[in-house]
Amino acid sequence: MGGAVIDEGPTGIKAPDGGWGWAILWGCFVITGFSYAFPKAVSVFFKELMREFGIGYSDTAWISSILLAMLYGTGPLCSVCVNRFGCRPVMLAGGLLASLGMVSASFCGSVIQLYLTTGVLTGLGLALNFQPSLIMLNRYFNKRRPMANGLAAAGSPVFLCALSPLGQVLQDHYGWRGGFLILGGLLLNCCVCAALMRPLEAPQQSSGSGPAPQRPPRRLLDLSVFRDRGFVIYALAASIMVLGLFVPPVFVVNYAKDLGVPDTQAAFLLTILGFIDIFARPTAGFITGLKKVRPYSVYLFSFAMFFNGFTDLTGSTASDYGGLVVFCIFFGISYGMVGALQFEVLMAIVGTQKFSSAIGLVLLLEAIAVLIGPPSGGKLLDVTHVYQYVFILAGAEVLASSLVLVLGNFFCIRKRPEMATEEERHKPPEDVRVDSREVEQFLKTEPEKNGEVVHTPETSV
Repeated sequence: MGGAVIDEGPTGIKAPDGGWGWAILWGCFVITGFSYAFPKAVSVFFKELMREFGIGYSDTAWISSILLAMLYGTGPLCSVCVNRFGCRPVMLAGGLLASLGMVSASFCGSVIQLYLTTGVLTGLGLALNFQPSLIMLNRYFNKRRPMANGLAAAGSPVFLCALSPLGQVLQDHYGWRGGFLILGGLLLNCCVCAALMRPLEAPQQSSGSGPAPQRPPRRLLDLSVFRDRGFVIYALAASIMVLGLFVPPVFVVNYAKDLGVPDTQAAFLLTILGFIDIFARPTAGFITGLKKVRPYSVYLFSFAMFFNGFTDLTGSTASDYGGLVVFCIFFGISYGMVGALQFEVLMAIVGTQKFSSAIGLVLLLEAIAVLIGPPSGGKLLDVTHVYQYVFILAGAEVLASSLVLVLGNFFCIRKRPEMATEEERHKPPEDVRVDSREVEQFLKTEPEKNGEVVHTPETSV
């Protein structure tokens, strides 16, 4: 694939690290909240859908599954659209699609129609908003990027705590059709966030400064990221991590009920987890942004995954409600750290120019893992009827991902072959005539290309 690129991030522009970037951050916060919380929020309407259409819980659960599959699996499509049309137009179209899907769902007469509207249309619309918002955040922030990623990621637990009660109120007053219609109207706020995504403009050059540096044309989907060993190791580790990362929140409530905990107290476990997650994500972002910590962000991400997997293993030993409360507290901390660091580390690995393609490919690989992880945990539960085994399996998968990342970084990336032999290093340079204006332009643009800084081997995995 190849073609012209309209909004690829101007070369030679320093990331503002503030200014209009705060508006970009707010938009990314809202988009992240809708994208991750919406598939869980619509589950509030499942019981009423089951009564109206005479279907089972597994049939209604496919609505959330299709939403998540579209959010993750359409990553490469989003990359192509962003590289061809730019972030703002893609997000505007995505906001309209997401709203249209929920509004159309309010008139549906069968569950199949709900799959196509709420699942496919709304899921695709959210995907077309989520990925471009992260790309714009990467362009506007560099030095403060870890903090910005942490604050944006906090939108997920905040919106989850808000949308689920709102959905219940809407269902009680207007039924599921009225609730879907109002939620469709709320999704139009994605278009407002899209309007905030103002592209960075290259500074105007004086007539005597010579011609502006030309950008090489980029592919619509840059598969050359697979040549980067750091990206391959990250993608492999992230895919393994996702196999077990989302399993505990799915089963912890039923785990508590299996121990004899009342339904209301069991459901409160997710509230505890979400509340801790709200504060864990920004805190992890602030810590990663520290000067002495940021060069080792990959190792911090690996520690977050190890912490999460170890928490799953210890959670499998819980025998009462108090033990599960402690588990949810520590799981919320580790889960928030992973959520705040995952895209920050990817940005550090591939850089600004290839991030739009890299995130699409990573999300596609994670989509496969998302569709395998929770169902495999459910299958194990059906066979053994023991929740502890499910938590042990999830913990082992997340622990394995942390080892893949840290060992791959340490052994495969840090020990890179020498770029030049001793003879080549001492070889005198050829006589090349250089124009003084080109030297001046080089000195102006080379130290900071597009707001990027020089990373240590640890930062670029």
